[in-house]
Amino acid sequence: MKSAVLERRGDAIRFHPTLLALSAHYHFEPRPVAVARGNEKGRVERAIRYIRDNFFAARQWQDIDDLNQQAQDWCWGISAQRPCPEDRSLRVREAFENEKSALLPLPDNPYLTDERIDVSVGKTPYVRFDLNDYSVPHTHVRQTLTVLASITTVRVLDGAEVIAQHPRSYGKAEQIEDPIHIDALLKSKHQARFHRGQDRLAHGAPSSRALLEQAAGRGQPLRGIVSSLLALLGDYGAAELEHAIVEALQQQVPHPNAVRQVLERRRETRDQPPPIAVTLTANTKANNIVVRPASLAAYDQINALDSDEEGEQDPPHTVKDTT
Repeated sequence: MKSAVLERRGDAIRFHPTLLALSAHYHFEPRPVAVARGNEKGRVERAIRYIRDNFFAARQWQDIDDLNQQAQDWCWGISAQRPCPEDRSLRVREAFENEKSALLPLPDNPYLTDERIDVSVGKTPYVRFDLNDYSVPHTHVRQTLTVLASITTVRVLDGAEVIAQHPRSYGKAEQIEDPIHIDALLKSKHQARFHRGQDRLAHGAPSSRALLEQAAGRGQPLRGIVSSLLALLGDYGAAELEHAIVEALQQQVPHPNAVRQVLERRRETRDQPPPIAVTLTANTKANNIVVRPASLAAYDQINALDSDEEGEQDPPHTVKDTT
């Protein structure tokens, strides 16, 4: 396996560095068998078969913690009471007690066995690990992060900083979310929507910036003002809204109600009907387009030039003297 041997040429073997680190931590020597010679490690294969047939057969468990507890009870209970393979007169428990004094003590700190992989975050603030999606802060989208997964916990790191931690799920196609991540994402979306509204107003009615600045200076809530002005923009158009905002600023009343009064007065002066709400498509991009009417001054200049040229081409009128 590549997790044990990276390269082998004859008797020269290059072990995986993680395997060497594990063996150094627990003071054992890895000894690979010959290629395609599984029979050389029969004792290992028999131990695996014994666990599969005697522990896992017909066993049921609720979760990984329950399974581990059952495994520990089985190891120190039924399994420890079986006869020792090398000396049938002893139980495994007795053989272990006899050999314990010759064994090295375990290190104080266990070897870190967390699974480590690099993951790429897409447009949505989730990382995919082991067929499940785990939430991360929305500020880390479009980045490459590191996942450290233990039996019970999934941690997501940005460099050395832990930015997310979740209980590990052994299901499939599940979304494991931290409420803090979701709340921060929703708050960011609300802020972005507010700024998009300001940008749309500034594009359609540049004087709206001054109105918002004066309203903020008076302590008025800007979110409601932006919503009201956007509604007026949709009903009356950019040119009319800009004219109404300028007039409201001249009257020193930076409020949507003042802008609405100006718009309605101008509409009534022109004897026009009230604006009717139009239901548009669900396409947000299309709904947010602002169309500003082009100035017709250029056409007046063209007409003036055409008139001058026509005047130059007309022949002068002459009168013949017949006297």
